[in-house]
Amino acid sequence: MTEYTGNFTNTHGKIAIVVAKFNKIVTKNLVRGAKETLHQFGIQDDEIDVIWVPGAFEIAFTAQKLIKSDKYAGIMTLGAVIKGETDHYAMIIQNVTNAIMQMNLQAKIPVTFGILTTENIEQALQRAGLKAGNEGSSTAQSLLEMISLNEQL
Repeated sequence: MTEYTGNFTNTHGKIAIVVAKFNKIVTKNLVRGAKETLHQFGIQDDEIDVIWVPGAFEIAFTAQKLIKSDKYAGIMTLGAVIKGETDHYAMIIQNVTNAIMQMNLQAKIPVTFGILTTENIEQALQRAGLKAGNEGSSTAQSLLEMISLNEQL
């Protein structure tokens, strides 16, 4: 029996972080957490590209272009979609989630999902490192593990 598990070392290639500017008060902290975690595991700044897009809806388009570039070992998506008074929230998050899932199923590299979906700004700030954990950091760890696993398989 052979078992495979990803680790956080020996990443080969660059990492892209695609992040939404919308709700930047939250997303800048997600990027900070992601970069701190990547640095912790030996990834240098010159191995990280951060691509800012207008909002969550534009993340999938940009990630798809990056996949096709063959420049990256993995792509991390970060954003914050905060529920409002309209149906816009549900439409955006459903479409973005589906698009990222489809990329994950079809791409040769992993694409991790770090898009917060919260009821209000306070919840988003808490999940972006204000109190308990930073989703950007968790997403970076998942990406490193998946890059490693992808290289093994």
